Amino acid sequence: TPIVRANNSELSFLLLFSLILCFLCSLTFIGPLALQMDGDVVIGGFFPLHYLASELQHSYQSKPQVTPCSGFDHRAFRWMMTMAFAVEEINNKSSLLPGVKLGYRILDSCDNVHSSLQALFSLVTFSESAAGGEQIYFATCTCLNDKHVYPSFLRTVPSDLFQVAGLVQLVTFLGWQWVGTIGTTDDYSQYGIQEFSSHFRHSGGCVAFHLTIPKSPTAAEIQDMADMLQISTADVVVVFAAEGQLLDLFLELSRRNVTGIQWVASEAWVTAGLLTFPDFHGLLEGTLGFSFPGVNIPGLKEFLLNVRPSPELGMEFINMFWEEQFGCQLHERINADPKPVCTGSEDLSLTSSSYTDVSRVRISYNVYKAVFAIAHALHNLLNCDSAGINEGKPPCCFDCLPCADGEISNQTGSTECTKCPESYWSDKDKVKCVAGVEEFLSYSETMGIVLVLLTLLGVVLTAIITVIFHRFRTTPIVKANNSEISFLLLLSLKLCFLCSLVFIGQPSVWTCMLRQAAFGISFVICLSCLLVKTVVVLLAFRANMPSSGGLKLFGPTQQRTMIFCTTTPQICLCVGWLLGAPPFPIKNPTYQIVLECKEPWPLGFYLLLSYIGLLAFVCLLLAFLGRKLPDTFNEAKLITFSMLIFWAVWICFIPAYVSSPGKFSVAVEIFAILASSFGLLLCIFVPKCYIILLHPERNIRKGMTGKYR
Repeated sequence: TPIVRANNSELSFLLLFSLILCFLCSLTFIGPLALQMDGDVVIGGFFPLHYLASELQHSYQSKPQVTPCSGFDHRAFRWMMTMAFAVEEINNKSSLLPGVKLGYRILDSCDNVHSSLQALFSLVTFSESAAGGEQIYFATCTCLNDKHVYPSFLRTVPSDLFQVAGLVQLVTFLGWQWVGTIGTTDDYSQYGIQEFSSHFRHSGGCVAFHLTIPKSPTAAEIQDMADMLQISTADVVVVFAAEGQLLDLFLELSRRNVTGIQWVASEAWVTAGLLTFPDFHGLLEGTLGFSFPGVNIPGLKEFLLNVRPSPELGMEFINMFWEEQFGCQLHERINADPKPVCTGSEDLSLTSSSYTDVSRVRISYNVYKAVFAIAHALHNLLNCDSAGINEGKPPCCFDCLPCADGEISNQTGSTECTKCPESYWSDKDKVKCVAGVEEFLSYSETMGIVLVLLTLLGVVLTAIITVIFHRFRTTPIVKANNSEISFLLLLSLKLCFLCSLVFIGQPSVWTCMLRQAAFGISFVICLSCLLVKTVVVLLAFRANMPSSGGLKLFGPTQQRTMIFCTTTPQICLCVGWLLGAPPFPIKNPTYQIVLECKEPWPLGFYLLLSYIGLLAFVCLLLAFLGRKLPDTFNEAKLITFSMLIFWAVWICFIPAYVSSPGKFSVAVEIFAILASSFGLLLCIFVPKCYIILLHPERNIRKGMTGKYR
């Protein structure tokens, strides 16, 4: 038709093929931004580089959006770069971890639970050799003290129990017995306020009020909290929160010119940069609290001042900092506020911010100690392993590592795990073997039922089309291009659908032998029929005299012979495969107790697939050559499109099949069989049924030659 021929139909088909591949094969996960450096051992890090994250309203009907973050924190960026500095310093030490290079992968937690979890999952999936264990530089919450709940949790900061005791002594010593409290919704704040309130009451004090700042407070909520602070008779307010969470409230109080409140700050914000903002001087002057001791880290300032932006992957955080620090942009952005372009040679030593102020660092020192603690632990572990190998026994005492799945250890201090016997699996604690649950793709589970229903749908549709073609077998559209081959093609498609049933259910000797052979032979018969149809179309329309010459030499007998000749190699391959190295059922203990078919000669399966691919390629090539022949009954275009779908499905099948464990690999193969079968059935026969049933006036000889209008 003109609408298809317009603007080059060849490019349209190529575009459709590329779109199919894009939809089926290009779904990739793009992880969050990270500052990273490769190494033999990679240390993960989370820092609140941004302190504002909007609270999204989830509908639970679509995939949640990534939480947008804003509010760049220069102090948190200094903590981040301190970790990089510590790793670099360790790598330059010959005495610590000799021969081992440390790396890092540092992510932005956004001071938000959802963003932190997303970053954590990205970090865990970043390396298959990820090991558990946390070194915390700023988490003081008492909720983390329980070693039964958090056995691998360690920190380089004291628990809030000590801070709370100090704050209670400070407040009572100054005679303040009537105070208010402010916190947020996180555990740090809730546990801290709870401990303070309990100890304060035992000391004879009273809590006048408690305000909780939501994650994303509205303007009305901020105003209500400001009203409470103004009308309260308590002049002393104890605050457990981070600086970013207090910003909106302090801005509102500053706008109202509120003064006279004595603030008692937790260590999370007592040394924060917002205390130095000119707008907050009247509000926050005289704030008291305890902070970590400040120290000077040799070489840190020089390292921080040598940071430079770069377009390389993994430098995005540094580029963000550079733009924030100098108020410029490294690249021009559409619809962005006009800013000067950064040259990259700006001088950090001429700036003054919480990033460059390293005279007495506190949290940065905790980060520094945490990295060195990990390095010393690795160093001791390597020394223990080395000494154990030399003496034949473990000389050190350290935490036991859990056994792998399918292995147990029921002796204290054992250095080896025992593999469970066949048909058994390790329990949750890896201390005893229990009878394994046999797993296979069954007819009773949801996935099996869906695949069976799709198979039956394909068989029913094929049978209906067969009946229609038999009923109208004397019409030109059925007689064209040898109706005998059309019926053979329908029969082979029905076999393609039915062979998928052999893959479902508990594997047995005969199903393991039958499944791949039935699949391979059925598809080769189907593709052989399509190949013959394509050759007939080319000979009929490209010969100078269709009534003689090439077409006469390729009559029904020659067509049957070609189908036989192209099918015979696949039959021989399958027979040789089954006689020489037949597949057989086994119990695979590497992934639970999976019942599956073992193929002792994997090359047989790939040869089977390769021959199918060869026929599909030849068929696609010939059909593509005949795509511009007269339209109405030209099967070449239909075959071309069906082959594009066929190729798209099986190209995506190979990586999905290889990466799928257990019964899911079987489900992937069934899906590929059904998808390609439906593609062939719908593309080849549905357009003909449409003309037969709905437009019989086009089912005439003139239409077959493309002269019908």
